[in-house]
Amino acid sequence: MAGNRTFTMIKPGAVRNGHIGAILAHINKAGFKIVAMKYTKLSAEKAGEFYAVHKERPFYGELVEFMSSGPIIAAVLEKDNAVADFRKTIGATNPADAEPGTVRALYATSIGENAVHGSDSDENAQIEASFHFAGTDIFA
Repeated sequence: MAGNRTFTMIKPGAVRNGHIGAILAHINKAGFKIVAMKYTKLSAEKAGEFYAVHKERPFYGELVEFMSSGPIIAAVLEKDNAVADFRKTIGATNPADAEPGTVRALYATSIGENAVHGSDSDENAQIEASFHFAGTDIFA
């Protein structure tokens, strides 16, 4: 998967605000192919597992609460240089700092509710995709 796949989640706030279609269209327009996708809801336990890397950070509890507050869209995306290109497509974590036209500039409401998750490395993309999808659920 290294180099050509990344993982994303459309977060509960963006789902609640009706941005699923617009965000998916943005992803497609940026040249990504969706090779796995599902509409699901994380329990607090599963959200805690997914974001365990942030467990010692002060925002961890709020993050887990938010990510388990409603449904999400989990997806695996394919494109050359997928991780880096997707990070550019979604913009900075803080939407106030995100470049105009990026997903977060367009659809995020705050740093905590920043519309989408995007993997930060090839290794994490593989780990995060495997958290949500069996290998047989990812199509090339």
